[in-house]
Amino acid sequence: MEVRYVPNHDAYERLNTKELRKSFVFENLFAEGVVRMVYCDTDRAIVGAAVPTSGPLKLEASKKEMAAEHFTERREIGFVNVGGSGTIHVDDKPWKLHAKDMLYVGRGKKWISFSGDDASNPPAFYFVSYPAHKEFPDSLVRTSDAEVAQLGTKEGANVRAIRKYIHVGGVKSCQLVMGLTDLAPGSIWNTMPAHTHQRRSEVYLYFGIDPDSFVVHLMGRPEESRSLVLRDRQAVISPSWSIHSGAGTRNYSFVWAMGGENQEFSDMDAVAMTQLR
Repeated sequence: MEVRYVPNHDAYERLNTKELRKSFVFENLFAEGVVRMVYCDTDRAIVGAAVPTSGPLKLEASKKEMAAEHFTERREIGFVNVGGSGTIHVDDKPWKLHAKDMLYVGRGKKWISFSGDDASNPPAFYFVSYPAHKEFPDSLVRTSDAEVAQLGTKEGANVRAIRKYIHVGGVKSCQLVMGLTDLAPGSIWNTMPAHTHQRRSEVYLYFGIDPDSFVVHLMGRPEESRSLVLRDRQAVISPSWSIHSGAGTRNYSFVWAMGGENQEFSDMDAVAMTQLR
């Protein structure tokens, strides 16, 4: 498990592109046949991915970083499948996930493993985990059953469907809030006007991006923004002080996950368009 320490709201201004990416971007989470994880000091988030091919993979606790026998001993997890069909086994129960389905696993489970249906089109289980102080039931949400908010305009090039999975009005959790956004063809902007939220951090995973396309992700304080070029299946963490917005060379999808002291989806500190620099 990699350990990541994120610079504060002053230090990031002095970093070059390579240093910014090393601090905030998770570039190579998805690798066939392994589970990769990054432990981040921002709200103690763990971000990872599992791509089972030739056989099952296990999600195991890193005793040095987590001081736990099992991964969810003191944690909860949200999984999203961004690949082919596969199964997540939680203790003795199998959960089948197709593309864009989401599974919430609550605190206290002992065994979690991953398997795929087709090695030539393996599942790609992306996950975000935060500490939990209470148990909530495991829950599977099909992408077709998620609460959907349609936002944006063609004129603004930001027509998008926001699918809410783990939130106050949906699947219950201790602090995790999670969902998925699909941009319509011809739309490229996400989350604009931009915002911050002092009470929680957020992680974006961009996916569904062609090899010759990318997303320019905006981060930093509104008056001192920075840009990061993100490719398919790359993630970026946004501390509470940072905006998180971006535009792609074409439409794409992204998974958003938040953890902190407030689970209200609408709890955002809006940033005026004229404030961005």
